[in-house]
Amino acid sequence: MSDDPEDYDLASPGAAELFESLRAFGYDLPTALADIIDNSISAEAKNVWIDMLWAGRDSRVLIRDDGRGMTEDELRQAMKPGSLSPLADRAANDLGRFGLGMKTASISQCRCLTVLSRTKSSLPALRRWDLDYIANTRTGEWRLLKKMDLLTAEDHGLLDGQKSGTILFWDRLDALVGEADADDEVAQKHFRERADAVKHHLSMVFHRFLKGRGAIRIHMNGRAIEPWDPFLEDVDFTDPQTAETLVADGERIVVKPFILPHHSRITPDQHQAAAGPKGWNAHQGFYIYRNRRLLVAGDWLGLGMQKEEHFKLARIRIDLANSADLQWQIDVKKSRARPPASLKRDLQRIARTTRARASSIYRHRGKVIQRQLGDREAFLWTHLTKHGKSFYRINRDHPLVRKVLEVSDDKAPLKALFSLIEQTIPAPLIVINNAETPDAFGQPFEGAATELRQAMEAVFDAMVEGGRDRAEAARALLGMEPFNSHPDIVTAFLDEIGRRTAGKR
Repeated sequence: MSDDPEDYDLASPGAAELFESLRAFGYDLPTALADIIDNSISAEAKNVWIDMLWAGRDSRVLIRDDGRGMTEDELRQAMKPGSLSPLADRAANDLGRFGLGMKTASISQCRCLTVLSRTKSSLPALRRWDLDYIANTRTGEWRLLKKMDLLTAEDHGLLDGQKSGTILFWDRLDALVGEADADDEVAQKHFRERADAVKHHLSMVFHRFLKGRGAIRIHMNGRAIEPWDPFLEDVDFTDPQTAETLVADGERIVVKPFILPHHSRITPDQHQAAAGPKGWNAHQGFYIYRNRRLLVAGDWLGLGMQKEEHFKLARIRIDLANSADLQWQIDVKKSRARPPASLKRDLQRIARTTRARASSIYRHRGKVIQRQLGDREAFLWTHLTKHGKSFYRINRDHPLVRKVLEVSDDKAPLKALFSLIEQTIPAPLIVINNAETPDAFGQPFEGAATELRQAMEAVFDAMVEGGRDRAEAARALLGMEPFNSHPDIVTAFLDEIGRRTAGKR
């Protein structure tokens, strides 16, 4: 190739124009901050502090870590767009790839990015990309500002208590705040809502870093973020399946399915937490991790499978090394991944097996409880099939229903009422609502502890009056819907009954 200047033109991109283009990568605030935290983890930070400070158009976001920091030369290199080739070999625990993350993630949210950093053996170093300054110079030059007085003494003081670390200052948050005044309540509410979205996103993306030996701590506005484990590995009734190792083009991946417990086996709080930021249905499917960092949170990966209600207990973990980035088409934002064609058949097989197991648990809920009880009184409703059609009937063997029928002098109106309820169940509307917003249905007695207790007492008394031994009635209550979803309240009630019984002796 010729080096003669007559043979080519230099076509350097204009700094202002390219920066505006780089802002359009598609980051939102949660994914942008997650990309910044990747750098902190790669820098071996033990703590990351995120502060979102509301002040109208002067609002700021600060991201500080206690990692190893950067020298002057390292910071200058890190601030270059494309500071490292995506084809370059990286350390096995490196969460980066394109050499763009810190810059593109930051400028997607702000027009002024300032980075202050220090190592244990070097003085603090400062660099700033100011998009408005670059646009106003009209030179097309990539002017990376570096004067230390670009930040206030108070800003510099944030690193004084650390031996090493890095701080990013996001100013002029045009994407998040714009020109809103400090007393704009609507804008402030939006700002706080986005802070909550960040917290939920980071708890999910970094959940494997936030617990266990060597865990890091991420602090959001002064409060530690708790991990969200999509697989409920610490819950007794979660059913982990056998892991498989698959190989494609020399790259090994580990695939491990999990069948989550039916809501009747866990507490309401556990069930609500396990739904995740987007709800139970949205979070079924594959979870793709790169170096333990979550990229994809619940997706069937274009394998010809749809998200449906009866598969919502199926979640499958895939672990990749960072050397598989190109093979899995991982994007700059680290929010998308697609499996190579050679793995699709195996992934389909694993998905179908996991979905079938999850569906069987979802569809046949309660059968184990019924077999344990040995009677037909565990549920208030029974399912019947007639001429290929489904019907639901109030269970006449339920203790409370049986008592009401027995004490009624005129049973005809009561039977007519039962029949009317059974024949007018709004099944089509329930099906439509469940398909559109499956996680919007409230749980039985949700937020109504007093009513739950009253119903519990009435059913217990009905069983005892019907000739049941109190201990036997207590066991039946523990396995009866909906009380089996509230074991703490049932246990407290039974303890009270036990104390009453002991006091009468």
